[in-house]
Amino acid sequence: MTMTKELLAILMTAILTENFLLSKFLGICPFLGVSKKLNTASGMSMAVIFVMLLATAVTYPINNFILVPNGLAYLQTIVFILVIAALVQLVEITLKKYIPSLYSALGIYLPLITTNCAVLGVVILNVDNGYNFAYSMVNTLGAGLGFLVAMVMFAGVRERLESCDVPKFMQGLPITLVAASLTSISFLGFAGIVDGIFG
Repeated sequence: MTMTKELLAILMTAILTENFLLSKFLGICPFLGVSKKLNTASGMSMAVIFVMLLATAVTYPINNFILVPNGLAYLQTIVFILVIAALVQLVEITLKKYIPSLYSALGIYLPLITTNCAVLGVVILNVDNGYNFAYSMVNTLGAGLGFLVAMVMFAGVRERLESCDVPKFMQGLPITLVAASLTSISFLGFAGIVDGIFG
């Protein structure tokens, strides 16, 4: 398999079959909390993609050139969390200054990107899979785009649900979880396609 095909396989797998929200169930908090409206869902997703890419770009050299050579690989999780927290602060300050409407719409969920296990998860999975820098960045981009696709799809489903006549006992969280499970099932069909093309 050529390098281009490998990169494309990593990208498509991260978006469709190994989707962080719908397959690995990482980042469920913003998935359920910020997906009521399409604009906040897409805004949150863009912020997560940005933080994911920056976190990978910063943590890869720290891990490979500082932690591992000095026998400090056991500090990976702590260092990665600190880097992600600093990057989220940067995103928060930027949004507050330049896009205050999105900043206020995201509310408490914006600082929660710091503890969003999808961001930490993608960085750790890149290390665990032994990806080089290019593969790590492509996998991270795919994970972020998969996060965006899942958030936008689910926001569309939730907006449609608001105009439906939902039985009283199913209103609120129960119907949201049912919709989330159906959205998750919709991604299962991609497994055979991706395996058929890149397998």
